[in-house]
Amino acid sequence: MNRSNIKTTTLCTLAAAAFLAGCADMSERQKGTATGAAIGAVAGAVLSSATGGKAGTGAVVGGALGAVGGNLWSKRMEEKRAAMEQATQGTGIDVARTPDNQLKVNVPSDFSFDIGRSAIKPQMRPVLDQFAQGLDPNMRVRIVGHTDSTGSDAINNPLSVDRAQSVRDYLAGRGVAPSRVETQGHGSREPVADNGSDAGRAQNRRVEIFLREPAPQG
Repeated sequence: MNRSNIKTTTLCTLAAAAFLAGCADMSERQKGTATGAAIGAVAGAVLSSATGGKAGTGAVVGGALGAVGGNLWSKRMEEKRAAMEQATQGTGIDVARTPDNQLKVNVPSDFSFDIGRSAIKPQMRPVLDQFAQGLDPNMRVRIVGHTDSTGSDAINNPLSVDRAQSVRDYLAGRGVAPSRVETQGHGSREPVADNGSDAGRAQNRRVEIFLREPAPQG
């Protein structure tokens, strides 16, 4: 790489850093676009220089493609995240965007299920009502039930499946087609806290609800 290309690539790297630093006041959607553009610009500049092209041109093309690729968190997903955060504020229910651009709602036992039961608690119904509201028909839902380590796998595995299916059935009653919903039960295999305490076991008895949009067709 000659000195001119090195200089251009360096400038692109600094621009990428500036993009990322500016993400603090951006929405989740804007962050994805800016990050994708920054990464794409650097990659485009480096690749173009390495193959004998103009680093500046490669940076522009790479930045444009990166912006499209980085903007995988749509306006609808951002609106749903904000609505779920508002609906669950102060409850201990965690609402987050996953690294692969899914919306994850983690509902602990205080709001989900009693020990050894798969019936949905009344406290959970408003959360599920909000989740079901206004879902785009193309969106897909995955529900994963979990238990603590009390009892054997012969008990915990089917119980975790029953919990996931209870959530699916409730959502179906709110207009979410069961064909759009995948259910899984992971038993006690994925604890998020120490099963040696009551508080830890309560955190492990949970249901996780994931929402995603299908990947764009090429």
